[in-house]
Amino acid sequence: MQKPTVLILCTGNSCRSHMAEGILRNAGSDLIEVASAGSDPSGYVHPKAITALEEIGIDISAHTSKHMNDFLEQEIHTVITVCGNADQACPTYPGQTQRHHWGFEDPAHAEGSEDEIMEIFRKVRDEIKLVFEAYAAGIRSARTE
Repeated sequence: MQKPTVLILCTGNSCRSHMAEGILRNAGSDLIEVASAGSDPSGYVHPKAITALEEIGIDISAHTSKHMNDFLEQEIHTVITVCGNADQACPTYPGQTQRHHWGFEDPAHAEGSEDEIMEIFRKVRDEIKLVFEAYAAGIRSARTE
């Protein structure tokens, strides 16, 4: 049986959606396929997002920034938006049966010293980790019932 695909969207596809993709893939790759994209992709993955996930043992250094339209021909089971702009611009995908919006602060706009900015990335990472690991646990629980 083919695993359902979860697509995580934000505007720039540089921070939040990549952190969520890495965390969800780490927590549930045996159950689901995971991808991320943006409504206005930045063209890169933010280095501090890569560092924040490396700190918890997840490697997203090979991720690339993609446009959400790249997935219009694919069957997507669930779309999760992690920022308001992507939620508003989100199209409907073939096969889509679920849609969730879980907003997180955009760490790319953080200001302060390098250490202060990195702390904001860690805070957002930890919030994303809590939500997406719980989501994966819910999928796992539903499959065993």
